[in-house]
Amino acid sequence: MKILENIQPKEVFYFFEEICNIPHGSGKEKKLSDYIVHFAQQRGLFCRQDNANNVLIKKEGTKGYEAAPAVILQSHIDMVCEKNGNTDHDFDTEGLKLIVEDGKIKAKGTTLGADNGIGVAYMLALLDAKEIPHPPLEAVFTTDEEVGMQGAKAFDASDLKAKTLINLDTEEEGEFVVSCCGGNRTVVSLPIVWEEAAFEGNPYLLKITGLTGGHSGSDIHLQRASANKLIGRILFDIFSVYDSRMCRIDGGLQDNAIPREAEAVLLLKQEQVQAIQALLERLNKIYSMEYECVEENITISLLPMKEKVGKYFSKETTEKIISILLLLPYGVETMDMKLQNLVESSSNIGVVQTTEKNIEFHNAIRSSIESRKQLIAEKIGLIAKLTEAQIMEKGEYPEWTFSKNSAIVALCQQTYKELYQKQPIVTAIHAGLECGIFGKKIQGLDMISIGPEIRGAHSPEETADIASVERVWKFLQEVLRRMK
Repeated sequence: MKILENIQPKEVFYFFEEICNIPHGSGKEKKLSDYIVHFAQQRGLFCRQDNANNVLIKKEGTKGYEAAPAVILQSHIDMVCEKNGNTDHDFDTEGLKLIVEDGKIKAKGTTLGADNGIGVAYMLALLDAKEIPHPPLEAVFTTDEEVGMQGAKAFDASDLKAKTLINLDTEEEGEFVVSCCGGNRTVVSLPIVWEEAAFEGNPYLLKITGLTGGHSGSDIHLQRASANKLIGRILFDIFSVYDSRMCRIDGGLQDNAIPREAEAVLLLKQEQVQAIQALLERLNKIYSMEYECVEENITISLLPMKEKVGKYFSKETTEKIISILLLLPYGVETMDMKLQNLVESSSNIGVVQTTEKNIEFHNAIRSSIESRKQLIAEKIGLIAKLTEAQIMEKGEYPEWTFSKNSAIVALCQQTYKELYQKQPIVTAIHAGLECGIFGKKIQGLDMISIGPEIRGAHSPEETADIASVERVWKFLQEVLRRMK
């Protein structure tokens, strides 16, 4: 029996469970893309799949809507692949293990991919339906959104006829997003100088676990702890006092997720271990106090290792690693002076990774103002220069500017108020949406982003609220019914 088989709306959750059973992490969406193509072919719908695995499906308007203006529905098919350290799951080969609990859907020990799998499920359910009235639909399924919106950038929009776009990638029911920030990915790559001289120390694994994590855009204002920043502080305190060596450092899995765990392999002299353990206990108390309102389970551990270590970083490399971790910007840089409580610019050190030749520091920069985004990138560039590291920028995407006279926003406001007797909130978000890219591809495109309540996106705590999914499904149908 399927886990979501008896949950309403059945047609939406049928496709969501299908999606969850197909591995579809960023850069690995081919199977899901092919599934969508097969779906369209089975129903005799126009379908186009490109080299980036984006898919366009067109469906004619239902009876009485044949001549109505077309509308674009758009969602991305990739998901952020995050899991707890003690979870054994291969995102490349395994489907998600779904759980229904307290009116919510989640996955066991991993991200759920409701961002943006629910949006994809809405679109497939509409394309599959025979009784739902709607204008001509142009359904655009994009790839690699979570790693720089590469799919949307590569998508050829020349055969799209619609001048209205409904993006289904928002995570707050009753909040209509009409503007978003732009961003890029900046990678600092520090060359490693290895040493193999004898050092009288034993290997220990330093770990930080138990952090909340979250979305590096929409959750950045919550000031949650970053495992990569904390491990930098710990290493600074250890190496400032004790003659030790470092062999490896890794933290975080995705640059668009606030890192929840980080670890480093250290060589410690046996007579130092007890004092370092006492230091870590003090630091654990200090960090728990600093983050007492947002982090409940900060855990710092130092565990002996059985494996032998043959080489370690030079002292100079270690000093540079610690300096980069301490100096790289993390969190909110500036707040928007026009819109209350909206972050204007931020940065997140999402991934620290040791390779054979380099230590890589992956940063996600976001800003609704281009110059602020460039300023953060320039700061990171200076840090790289001072530590003799290399820097690479990738995944640039544009901001989406608010339009005051939006017909689709007005229609959605009126429809939502009449359906649910609530005035929806029209807002901007400090996260990237593909609307900015489509707005540049199609001149005069009228856009809005909507979605149900999704909590904890980009973390294993991610949940989708079942009742909210149903309300937004009814709302979306009614909006399309009124677009005659």
